[in-house]
Amino acid sequence: MKIRKANPITRLRWLSGMAGMAAALCVGVTTASAHVVVSPDTPNPPTAGGFEQYTMRVPCEKSVPTVKIVLKLPKGASWVAYEPVPGWKVSESQVNGQTLVTWQATNGGIQPGQFQSFSFLATNPKQPGVYAWDAFQYYRDGSIVPWTGEPGSPTPHSTTQIVAAGAQDTASSPSAPAPAGDANDATPQAPANFGMGWTTADFISLAAAIVSLILGVTTLVLNVRRDLDRP
Repeated sequence: MKIRKANPITRLRWLSGMAGMAAALCVGVTTASAHVVVSPDTPNPPTAGGFEQYTMRVPCEKSVPTVKIVLKLPKGASWVAYEPVPGWKVSESQVNGQTLVTWQATNGGIQPGQFQSFSFLATNPKQPGVYAWDAFQYYRDGSIVPWTGEPGSPTPHSTTQIVAAGAQDTASSPSAPAPAGDANDATPQAPANFGMGWTTADFISLAAAIVSLILGVTTLVLNVRRDLDRP
């Protein structure tokens, strides 16, 4: 049996097809990558005006280290204290009535492929609702990623659902009836978050990238088989 060698056109199609599939997969993974996330350390929703411990998780998504993170607390929230992390110094400032907290690396920072957790204490806003944590991630090359967009955007901010005091007891009681009221008075719900900042939109983007990859492989195989069947 004689094995035919692929001609240059076939090789070119192989290379272009592989490059296209890799690009599609990379786009999906980048879109669904981990974001800067602030989340409460307890499973129950934080209560309005309550004292809460939060953790901010910061992944390094570039080929250079992250050397600084600036977190803007939601309006109405008050900074209390932080848990020290070796290699980082913390400072606090006020801008237009909102608290800015800066974590500055004193050593190597967060290396590519790594993430760092920063825990702190704060008092929640006094009104229930969905509150945003805007963050600014500084890299060693001078670039800044502003995590200030709406959920589903390329650089979304993290959000926290703050409930009214006593709402936790009502929600956890199996016999408690659902409160009646106008639908317009309902507190908006925070978008689903699957840990490390993966939202529903991120998973949809990743699924679309996988489908594109499968279609690309199928198309590439069919093209190569067609070229090999030619006399």
